[in-house]
Amino acid sequence: MNRFQFVADHQRRYGVKRLCTILGVARSSFYYWRRTAADRAARQAADARLAARIRAVHRESDGTYGVPRITAEFREAGERVNHKRIARVMRIIGLAGVRLSRRHRTTVADPAAAKAPDLIGRDFTARKPNTKYVGDITCLPLESGKFLYLATVIDLASRRLAGWAIADHMRTDLVTDALAAAEQTRGSLTGAVMHTDHGAQYTSAAFADACRQAGVRQSMSTIGSSADNALAESFNATFKRETLQGRKRWSSEREARLDAFRWLHRYNVRRRHSRLGHRSPIAYENAFRTTSTTLTQAA
Repeated sequence: MNRFQFVADHQRRYGVKRLCTILGVARSSFYYWRRTAADRAARQAADARLAARIRAVHRESDGTYGVPRITAEFREAGERVNHKRIARVMRIIGLAGVRLSRRHRTTVADPAAAKAPDLIGRDFTARKPNTKYVGDITCLPLESGKFLYLATVIDLASRRLAGWAIADHMRTDLVTDALAAAEQTRGSLTGAVMHTDHGAQYTSAAFADACRQAGVRQSMSTIGSSADNALAESFNATFKRETLQGRKRWSSEREARLDAFRWLHRYNVRRRHSRLGHRSPIAYENAFRTTSTTLTQAA
């Protein structure tokens, strides 16, 4: 129990002076504590209300958001809450974002396959959407010991997941399906760069043909260098830690597919990205289009 509260509870019987002497506290400190009781109660009530709102945002993010994204969520809603206060309240109520875990590699290079030049050069940025993409494959482990595989196509300007495909195999049509999905999302990929690692699916003749038909220029990273496709690998790591949340694998193929669909949709529409000013990819693209239209009209 708080020593000052003990004095307050027993002062009528024993007196403030005697209790403060026994407990080793200054009487002035006790009287200050008593004078500020109303302010303390108000702060505690405000923290309780804030904790309830934090829990709601944290729950909406499937328990993945930490302090920066929860702060951004509040500020977008018009609430100017200091991030240090949010961090303090989250510690008190035992909430935290999901942290990174080790990645499982799926790349199997074909040394005899044709290679494309590196058109990215570790520059994972783009001036506008639909100009530069990265692609990769990640595995989804199941309790049965089997795997599903997720292929993605990510826009480097907006970080939007423009296309994806999921299957129980890593044949080439997994990555061509993801590319086709991106083409459908964008309407056209003509002139865009598609950057990947040297996995056999991406060095295949079928994928090269799909890129040619879509008007896409192929780009490939250095063999064995994860840094040359770091953005795609970071996306995969985020996807796994926020869907598995500490588990080793999914209980079934159905659960894995449902979790993937739900998270991938929320990633584009709702999940805040630190590189985008804590906006979602689609919110960033909408703002980009609005700004571009305004500048064109002004010109």
